[in-house]
Amino acid sequence: MSLWTSAAIADATGGAASAAFDVSGVTFDSREVGPGDLFIALTGESTDGHKFLDQAFERGAAGALVSQSSNHPNVRVADTFAGLEALAKASRARTNAKIVGVTGSAGKTGTKEALFAALDRSPNKTAHRSVKSYNNHTGVPLSLSRMPASMDYGVFEMGMNHPGELAHLTTLVRPHVAIVTAIAPAHAAFFPDESAIADAKGEIFQGLEPGGVAIVPFDSPHRDRLTAAAQPHAARIVTFGVGEGADVAALEAVRTGTGGTFVTARVGERELSYTISQPGQHWVSNSLAVLAAVDAVGGDLALAGLALAELGGLAGRGDRFWASAGDGRALVIDESYNANPASMRATLAVLGAEEGRKLAVLGEMRELGDKSPGYHADLADPIRNAGVQLVILVGEAMAPLAEALEGQVEIVHVPDAAAARDRLVAELRSGDAVLIKGSNGVGLSALVAALGGGKT
Repeated sequence: MSLWTSAAIADATGGAASAAFDVSGVTFDSREVGPGDLFIALTGESTDGHKFLDQAFERGAAGALVSQSSNHPNVRVADTFAGLEALAKASRARTNAKIVGVTGSAGKTGTKEALFAALDRSPNKTAHRSVKSYNNHTGVPLSLSRMPASMDYGVFEMGMNHPGELAHLTTLVRPHVAIVTAIAPAHAAFFPDESAIADAKGEIFQGLEPGGVAIVPFDSPHRDRLTAAAQPHAARIVTFGVGEGADVAALEAVRTGTGGTFVTARVGERELSYTISQPGQHWVSNSLAVLAAVDAVGGDLALAGLALAELGGLAGRGDRFWASAGDGRALVIDESYNANPASMRATLAVLGAEEGRKLAVLGEMRELGDKSPGYHADLADPIRNAGVQLVILVGEAMAPLAEALEGQVEIVHVPDAAAARDRLVAELRSGDAVLIKGSNGVGLSALVAALGGGKT
C-alpha cells in the first residue's frame, strides 16, 4: 500500500520529482531502510545522508528526498530537514485521526506504547504511534510522515531538553489531547529549577486543536503550574492520580502475584477494575493517564484495561528476561535506555519487590548540572530501602553515591559499561534479580545484550 507518491511528496515539500515512484515507509537512517522506503538524506554537522544514497537503494529504497543531484529516483528540495518537516505537516493535514501528544520527564514512552495498544485494540479502528523514542526535532516529524492518512488514532511522544523545543514540536503534531505524565529533574543542567522544567513541558498545550483536552498529573507539585499553562489552549483540563480530587483516580491498587498491579479506578462518574502487567507504582500513574486519554478521544475503556493487562516489556524500558547464572538463571530488569532521579527511584522500588538476592548496575545520570552530586547521593536511601546487596556504579558522576553508601551496601565503582559487564558476569548467581539502569550515553544496553537481552 502506498504511503506517499512522488507527486504528493513534491507537492508537500515544494520539491521537484525526478521520476514517478511510490513509497510505503519513511526513514532518514540508511541502516533502517527497507524495501519501498523513502530515504531522507539529512545533512548535519558530522555526516551527510547523501553519502549513503547508494546504500539506501541497495537495501530497497524506492525513492529519496535530496538537496543534491542524484541518479536515483528522488524529490529534490532546497533543504531536506525543512522537507521532512513539510512532509510531516502534510501528513497531519491530510488525516482525520484523533491525535494524542505525550510528554513528561518520566513515563512518556511507556504511556505512549500503552495508549497505542489500547486504541489499536478497538474493533474496526487503526492506530499509529511514534516508534522507539523518536521524540525530538527529527524524530517527531519522521513519525508524523510515517502515518497513513486512513488512521483513526495517532499517538506521538514529544521530548525536550531546552525551553522552546516542545512549543515547536506541538505545532507539528497539533494534538486533540495532550498529556504531561510527570515532572522530574531530567535535563536539569539546562534549567534553573524544576518549575522551569514544568513550564517547558507545559508548552505541549500550545499546539492543542480547538476543543482540545489537556491531561495533567494531579499529584505533581507542579499541577497548578501545568493547569495554568493549559488554560489558554484547552477546552477541558483533566487530572489523573491517586490523590483525593483527581478526575481519573486510583481508588485501590494491589500488587498481584505476578508483580503487576490490580487497580480499581474512577474515570469521571464510572468505575472499572483492571490489571497492569508492568510492575511498579509508577505504572499505576501511567495507566491512569492512558485511561484519561482513551476517554478523551471516545475510546473503549474496557478494551484499554485488557491492553494494560497484556502489555509486554519494552527493551531498555522495563523489559524482563532470564540470563544464565551459575547452574541456573537470574532475572534481569532492563532499564538501560535512560535515567533521571525520579525514574531511578521508581525502578529501584520495582527491584525491591523481587525475590532473591538483589543486585543493581546503575549508570550515572547525565545532564543534571551543578546539582548532579546531590541527585546521585540521594539515591542511597532508595537503594537501601530496596534491599540491594550489591550495587555496581558506573561512571565518574557516581562517586557521591558511592560515598553515601560506604559501609552500608557492597559497592563496586567502575569507569564504564565494559567493566560493569565483567564484574556483573563474575558476580551473578542463580536466583538473583538484577536491575540495569543509567543514562543512555553510559552504554549499558551493551551489557544487556551481553546477557542475552535487548531484542524485544
